[in-house]
Amino acid sequence: MPIIRHAESRRYETPNAVMTTFASPTLGGARSSIWRTEVKPDVKGPVHIFDVEQTWTFLEGEATIELDGETSAAGPGDTAVLPAHTTRQLTAGPRGYTAIVTAPADAHAWIPGDTGNKITPPWIA
Repeated sequence: MPIIRHAESRRYETPNAVMTTFASPTLGGARSSIWRTEVKPDVKGPVHIFDVEQTWTFLEGEATIELDGETSAAGPGDTAVLPAHTTRQLTAGPRGYTAIVTAPADAHAWIPGDTGNKITPPWIA
């Protein structure tokens, strides 16, 4: 049984957020990935699509989640299941938000209309 120590977790910073990977195929050999996302206040994430389902559990703050044009709010203790192949955008509330996210490690993301540029974000790999 692999134990992934806290010191081995990986941290990725973007202009709007910090993602900390706890487990993934390249970090302990897991088939699924789990990471923490910390988003700054009032940030709108990119509009994008994933080819896998993601599960988000919100620990702190609030977020608005838009899925295929339907909007929902999430806050501490809420869990959102984001289906595969749906256009999505998450927007942080005035205090930002922190969430734990899990998804299959072979996930690919892309911008709507640009399927030729699918990527696997580094915090998932």
